[in-house]
Amino acid sequence: MELNAIIDRFLEIYGGTKEDLYVFESPGRVNLIGEHTDYNGGYVFPAALTMKTTIVARKRNDQKIVLRATDLEDVVEADISNLADYKDLWWGNYQIGVAYEMQNMGYDIVGVDVLYDDTVPHGSGLSSSAAIEVSTALMFATLHNEKKGITEDVDMVEMAKISQMAEHHYIGVKCGIMDQFTSAMGKKDCAILLNCIDLTYEYAHLDLKGKKLVISNTNKKHKLGDSKYNERRGECDSALEALKGAMPDKTCLAEISPEEFEAHKHLINNDIVRNRAEHVIYEIDRTVKSVEALKNGDIELFGKYMNQSHDSLMNLYEVSCKELDTLVFEARKIDGVLGSRMTGAGFGGSTVSVVEETSVEEFIEKVGKAYTEICGLKADFYVTDIGDGGHRVFI
Repeated sequence: MELNAIIDRFLEIYGGTKEDLYVFESPGRVNLIGEHTDYNGGYVFPAALTMKTTIVARKRNDQKIVLRATDLEDVVEADISNLADYKDLWWGNYQIGVAYEMQNMGYDIVGVDVLYDDTVPHGSGLSSSAAIEVSTALMFATLHNEKKGITEDVDMVEMAKISQMAEHHYIGVKCGIMDQFTSAMGKKDCAILLNCIDLTYEYAHLDLKGKKLVISNTNKKHKLGDSKYNERRGECDSALEALKGAMPDKTCLAEISPEEFEAHKHLINNDIVRNRAEHVIYEIDRTVKSVEALKNGDIELFGKYMNQSHDSLMNLYEVSCKELDTLVFEARKIDGVLGSRMTGAGFGGSTVSVVEETSVEEFIEKVGKAYTEICGLKADFYVTDIGDGGHRVFI
């Protein structure tokens, strides 16, 4: 919905006038390369999308958080004094989880009426959850600062960290920092090379030289808590412990080079665990090399690294699925496709492809037709723009 329509809907639900409203936005993200590396301390290369969560909010005079969404009939009412009690909500637990985490950190959580509008497709692998979390954190931080008379801008890196911790502690998914960081810190027309061990980062202008990023949504929903995400993380921890037999100073898989891995991978006596480590270590190497290729204007080499990434995620990390593989393999059949890979945690969600602008229409038609014939589902396609991270909108 357009912002004016969201505001009108808020006033229809909650009454009052627009003079005392707050508006916040935070985007979803697409990860171009560097998958399942973030929680292993490695590099990722995501970009914020123009698909986003928009919040319209108004302070209340009591201890209630009231949540509504433009596309849902559900109403969530949470008591600020008992925020731990809402973990089992089917919708609203991410928002209450952020409030709970912030409250535990010393933020003064105030009563508020909120209306959410999401244009990031849920379950698409484009981090709709991070968009919700970061926008919610920004809202509560802004209201806290106003109440305390604090005039400094909200620290968006802290909002990303809070959002990640809410997923860890409230939702129960031990996610990495990439999704929330990108939603908080995205920059128009740029991707972010982020080192997830220390959160150092640099913006890289995304000049694809007449090519487009096309996201293909399988419309097979995925949910991180149900997608063996935590299992993969445990396997990586096991691989690291085995490799420490020869390299006791290593604190994460990202600190191990491909050469060191090849010399010591025999210490991992479980084939599956060894495969997981191999993917992570070589994916980190691919990510760094792919960004250099992009900086050098070598889009074809960047596309090859994307292809290698998907093949590794499919064969070594085993987080792909028939639907993702079909979209990728059908994409690669189209002239003008330089690279295609799954993006996000996997087991459903979306793929991202670099496509010659003149081939986009053919891509959508042929890949969509083949996907429906093979998988029995209809894919959605987005020719994406890269947008800014979380921010307040003044009306």
